[in-house]
Amino acid sequence: MSATQELDLQKVQKIRKGVLLLGLMGVIAMAFVTASFGNHAFHEGIEAVGLGLIVICIVGRAWCSLYIGGRKKAEIVDRGPYSISRNPLYVFSFMGAFGMGAQTGSLTVAMLFLLLTYVVFYFTVKREETWLAGQFGQVYADYCARTPRFGPDFSKWRDAEALDVRPRFFLLTIRDGLMFLVAIPLFEAVEAMQNVGWLATVLRLP
Repeated sequence: MSATQELDLQKVQKIRKGVLLLGLMGVIAMAFVTASFGNHAFHEGIEAVGLGLIVICIVGRAWCSLYIGGRKKAEIVDRGPYSISRNPLYVFSFMGAFGMGAQTGSLTVAMLFLLLTYVVFYFTVKREETWLAGQFGQVYADYCARTPRFGPDFSKWRDAEALDVRPRFFLLTIRDGLMFLVAIPLFEAVEAMQNVGWLATVLRLP
């Protein structure tokens, strides 16, 4: 891989993170002036489902890192979660994004979080696919032919007998995943401030 190609891939990742951060900040700002109009049980149920998805996201992303950590630019990883989806790390991130939005108790806000994340990752994946096709040629084309972009297709499952685990990448993925939990105290604080009248509720959403 040339230095120019590596810089291009790094640039795509930086743009993806920047756009996603700006978009999430916008949705979070909206959450400050909206509230769920569902009853208490519905509100708490959405939050509980969201928390479950955040936990699955953190564990799933860490699981993926055991297979892909440090190898993405060097080889086509097609075992474990990467045998049923070409982008399982992003699939788990979709779950985490929905879970973050669900901490508002609003299904609408949760879906907005999910939609925003999907759109940003979709365009990121398209750029990554172009790079991978140029880097790995027919090997990557064959991988694409048998493995869905997001999926997952569990009938394709194949695992490795042993893994060369790189602890640094595993720990970095855990650290990044824990950031999804920030939504819990953040939106609980917003709800508390709305209840005491410190924040005005402009709109109620399902």
